[in-house]
Amino acid sequence: MTRVLSTEQAKASIQQIQRTIAGPLLEQIRTLDAHGRTLSDPNVWDGVLASEFRGSVWPQTKAALDRLHSQLEELRARIEVINDNIMTAGGNR
Repeated sequence: MTRVLSTEQAKASIQQIQRTIAGPLLEQIRTLDAHGRTLSDPNVWDGVLASEFRGSVWPQTKAALDRLHSQLEELRARIEVINDNIMTAGGNR
């Protein structure tokens, strides 16, 4: 027999991860994106290094932020499914 366990501490941690991903973390990613787009406008910020930012630094960073957002959403969904499966297997649903 395989052990199935989801303590109150586990449930609280799952909920906190989900709230953090859906709330402040997602909002901070959006804020970074907005500021990056602003700085990518040569009418706002220009020069040799600003051009470098627009051409390579920001696109690479933006891609990393997009991947991070996607991975965090996958994590949020996955821990929800895992906990639901544990609760069902344990007879709690």
